[in-house]
Amino acid sequence: MDVKRYFRGPLLWILLFGLMVALVMWSVNPGRSYSQTDTSKVVQEINAGQVHSAKVVDKDQKIEVTLNNADKTRQQASWVDGQGVQLQQQLQQQYNQGKLPGGYNVEVPKQSVFMSLLFSLLPIVVIVLIFLFIMNQMQGGGSRVMNFGKSKAKLITKDTPKTTFADVAGADEALEELEEIKDFLQNPAKFQSIGAKIPKGVLLFGPPGTGKTLLARAVAGEAGVPFYSISGSDFVEMFVGVGASRVRDLFEQAKANAPSIIFIDEIDAVGRHRGAGLGGGHDEREQTLNQLLVEMDGFDVKGGVILIAATNRPDILDPALLRPGRFDRQVTVDRPDLEGRKGILRVHGRGKPFGPDVDLDVIARRTPGFTGADLANVINEAALLTARFDRKLIDMETLEESIDRVMAGPERKTRVMSEKEKKIIAYHEGGHALVAHALPNSDPVHKVTILPRGRALGYTMTLPMEDKFLTTRSEMADQLAMLLGGRTAEELVFHEPTTGAANDIEKATSIARNMVTEYGMSERLGARKFGTGQGEVFLGREMGHERDYSEDIASAIDDEVRRLIESAHDTAWEILVEYRDVLDDLVVNLMEKETLSKEMVLEIFAPIRKRPHQNSYTGYGKRLPSDRPPVLTAKEMALLGPQDVAGLSKNNGQAAGDGEPAGEPSPGES
Repeated sequence: MDVKRYFRGPLLWILLFGLMVALVMWSVNPGRSYSQTDTSKVVQEINAGQVHSAKVVDKDQKIEVTLNNADKTRQQASWVDGQGVQLQQQLQQQYNQGKLPGGYNVEVPKQSVFMSLLFSLLPIVVIVLIFLFIMNQMQGGGSRVMNFGKSKAKLITKDTPKTTFADVAGADEALEELEEIKDFLQNPAKFQSIGAKIPKGVLLFGPPGTGKTLLARAVAGEAGVPFYSISGSDFVEMFVGVGASRVRDLFEQAKANAPSIIFIDEIDAVGRHRGAGLGGGHDEREQTLNQLLVEMDGFDVKGGVILIAATNRPDILDPALLRPGRFDRQVTVDRPDLEGRKGILRVHGRGKPFGPDVDLDVIARRTPGFTGADLANVINEAALLTARFDRKLIDMETLEESIDRVMAGPERKTRVMSEKEKKIIAYHEGGHALVAHALPNSDPVHKVTILPRGRALGYTMTLPMEDKFLTTRSEMADQLAMLLGGRTAEELVFHEPTTGAANDIEKATSIARNMVTEYGMSERLGARKFGTGQGEVFLGREMGHERDYSEDIASAIDDEVRRLIESAHDTAWEILVEYRDVLDDLVVNLMEKETLSKEMVLEIFAPIRKRPHQNSYTGYGKRLPSDRPPVLTAKEMALLGPQDVAGLSKNNGQAAGDGEPAGEPSPGES
């Protein structure tokens, strides 16, 4: 039985209070084996000579007698004021006559030293106990009542389940940096022989779920040295100076066991830019940060301690924390690419009973933009769905369903919609799919469904053929047209829009505004960035969004955003009017089957001819700079793919022989 568990918390204090009350009661009235009787009977026994000994307690106005019988019976009786003197006289008379062999005693009231101290100190003791109880609850119980300044870091021991580098995939660059740290700790002479110094700190930053904490656990499993893990929020408390004390204690422990590693998760909780936010800074957090800066690279330099930290917000960290000598290396842990997703799926698929039709490479292509946590959730959701339906193997259909659940939520099968609403949703999603299929720069349509899922009443899923890291203006223009395809289809068929396009309009507006203000894709406004600041008062350095342009420019920005959206709307309208019969066929199939796969969609869209690549963007309305040939040579064509050449040839002219220009484009050609 765990005795400590029963004596932790309020139970211990209740027992101590009960013991104190019992002690006081015993001191005031020690226990005796006297039976209570009438005063007249005791007086009669005294006069009859039946009493062996007696005691008069003047404080309590009681008389206690012991009889002469064989059992030595003890009796106790009370008396009132004035009767005590009479009892004493009777006892003295019996004693003089030899009828009270045991004698008698009179107890005069007096205050004991113990009781005086007890009653004077009891209020103070009670107040102290109440204060300790409150602080114990605030500090989390246990033996940490007064250990405010002690570090809360957890020491990773051999008994902790190990995570190794073999359990990490999709972050090869970060693994390489961390493996070098492991090599230095295990073989420092290799680096010291050529005068190299290991970085004192490594900052892992990237979007949530990309595996920063997992990488730290892998270092703990591989390093073979003491590994201290703590969260940034564990430093900051309600008392100023506690966080700094905990930082000192943490580094003292690490230096005493050097070489060692300290891992601080979510370091932005304590390492934010000093003085940021409304009303200045935060004294406790800034004192903690100052102490952390001193410990990482202060005047008293001691080696052997490596600090690894993780954050999702490197932009709000204090510059003094990021300089070389503190965090020498800053490693980006980004969303995995296609090969990284394949590796992550294989790691999380170990030990899972997959069916023969499962192809994890297809799942990797099906999940662009997914983080490691998202992919782990996909595999886990598939396993849960398989167990829910009492199956033994995880099949491809279940994995496809788990991806949809992660992206859009579970199906809402209980939602009942009228036939009219289903038809509106079908035309809306059909408009998205048809416009996306007809445009040359849109991703291929993978699935179309009118089944409600999550907050969506239906959705059209497009998947890229490969991972992309850059987006052209033409691709963004086609994306705008695809987003407005649903609303345009509603206008075409039902002659009025519905509220179902609200999210599409929000996304389209954001893309169009970014094209104008962030990416410099407006011919009218040129390559300029309009506006500064992130608009986050408490997390950033600015007080909000700062306008660095005039009212005329603001009006021009609004005009350009509207022009881009109207142009995309016109493109979608032209496509839907041209292929109205194909749109009707798609809706008929959607109403019947509710979900159409990629193969079904391609079969319905067979009559559609993709639009040719067009690039009407002319930059500032000028030709290309004179130091670059405005044409493509044969070598340049060999470096570019046919699709890229088709998109550029209208601007750059036709290809000529090797190294020879093909001629100037005509003045009217864009």
